[in-house]
Amino acid sequence: MIKKIILSAFLLLFFSCDYFKLQKAKKVVNQNPIAVFGEEKLYLEEIKAFFSTNMSEKDSVIFAKSLINKWALKQVLFQKSKLNSSVEEIESVEELVQDYRESLLINNYKQKLIRQRLDTVVTEEEIVMYYVSNEANFRLNEELVKIKYVQLANDNIHQKEIIELFNSDEIDALSFFEQQQLNFIKMELNDSIWRSLDNVLLNTPFSKEILLKKTNFIQKQDSLGLYLVAVKEVLKRNEIAPLSHISSTIKQLILHQRKLELIKEIEKTLLKDATQNKNFKIY
Repeated sequence: MIKKIILSAFLLLFFSCDYFKLQKAKKVVNQNPIAVFGEEKLYLEEIKAFFSTNMSEKDSVIFAKSLINKWALKQVLFQKSKLNSSVEEIESVEELVQDYRESLLINNYKQKLIRQRLDTVVTEEEIVMYYVSNEANFRLNEELVKIKYVQLANDNIHQKEIIELFNSDEIDALSFFEQQQLNFIKMELNDSIWRSLDNVLLNTPFSKEILLKKTNFIQKQDSLGLYLVAVKEVLKRNEIAPLSHISSTIKQLILHQRKLELIKEIEKTLLKDATQNKNFKIY
């Protein structure tokens, strides 16, 4: 019981708001452990980051016990695994751990070099050139449409006027819709960009077959409202994707290609330097 009271007081001290903000999750020199298993010790600093500052005293104690039990179970399993593993199995695991450690450090070093040396500026000319050179690789796996649509409530008293303006290309019509957009349930009037047909289908009651046909105007009314739609252009599956739709993807492809080339250059330079410094020799 005394140990429980000490642990509770200990937790309240370390997890007060002010102290929690100032301290970091580092092991404190000369700090007494809160749990011991064989030669392994668990310190409060190692579990402190898992706590919430608004925990009550009771919740803190319960949570602390849970973390300690998990730590203890891990130690038990680790010890049992060592006792029930052959020397070869342990050595194999240690080799895997060493390989993984080396890979992490190497990758971390490469990423630092890449951040320092990679040119991340991709011009529009480069994107166009890449697109033209690899056009056949950019076939669509979905349908795209250039479309505008509006959904308005069934009790909207200006339905006739809205339909007339929807069919107009006048600037005044666009201005009207922008001013009245809060009165519409849904609205998308920019038909100059390509949109995924699947996304459009989520916002309109029309079938895929209807929307895949270019049409200046269609309307439909149901219990949810009146829908007005105009399909300007359509692209079907396996057609070449428009540049405007995949320019960001092409930019990432160009950067990825640059990254691979930079890594090769870095590796080549490192081997060359190691050879010149006589740190690397082939016998």
